[in-house]
Amino acid sequence: MITELTIKHDQGMNWQQRFTHTSKQYHLYIMTYGRCSFTYDDVTIMAAKGDFILTPQHATIIEETPHRTIHQKFSYQFTALDELYQMLPMLQSTSVTHSTSGLFDRTMETFRPIWSEYGEDHTYTSVRASSFLLDTLALWQRELDRGELAPASIIHIDRMKAYIQSHYREHITKEHLGDYIRRSPNYVANLFKKGTGQTISEYIHSIRMKTAIYMLSQSVLTITEISDYLGYTDVSYFQRIFKRTYGKPASKYMDDRRSNGG
Repeated sequence: MITELTIKHDQGMNWQQRFTHTSKQYHLYIMTYGRCSFTYDDVTIMAAKGDFILTPQHATIIEETPHRTIHQKFSYQFTALDELYQMLPMLQSTSVTHSTSGLFDRTMETFRPIWSEYGEDHTYTSVRASSFLLDTLALWQRELDRGELAPASIIHIDRMKAYIQSHYREHITKEHLGDYIRRSPNYVANLFKKGTGQTISEYIHSIRMKTAIYMLSQSVLTITEISDYLGYTDVSYFQRIFKRTYGKPASKYMDDRRSNGG
């Protein structure tokens, strides 16, 4: 469904780039820091962290950062085959598709292990990258079809995320979050998945794994101690989640720390 996929990590100040798409050729951008504008047919869109941008086929696009502004983003240039083109309305659009997506955290967690392999000589990385892009486009299209969440729903989701970020080492369930925002457990589970693309459990694991990376690289704790600190009573379960998230065992990061004198 996808050919000629190239992934880049763009960053810098006073950035400017111009390119022209051919038939069925697109760029998907995911902004991770700062701001960057995208101009097409005299229409300029300003994007910031958490924004997804898809530029259309046959388009000449100018990317620019505002004066003295640093930005970071991932760009995915690809060509869509006819089957995918017919499936996704966003690919048929003649204008830039842009939204602040609730899928941002979920997307970056999924992409992180793929990016760590990209550009290296790992078998099947291109297959994983293509699969990631298809999944991201499909989920984003689903989000666009659904429309924007009501302001009250966004507030509930933000409150739940903030609660999890403050209590991620604890055992958190949909019942806990339901009590916190005064809604039913099933309501909070469905709303959280709709707004973030992740289940409550997946979001908790993602926060724990970010902390695990830091602790494995910077602390003097053992894997068992880190597992216990993060709320995993079973260290083998922690190691499975870690490898599934980053594509490498936790021991690899521990070995790197030792080799660097940590």
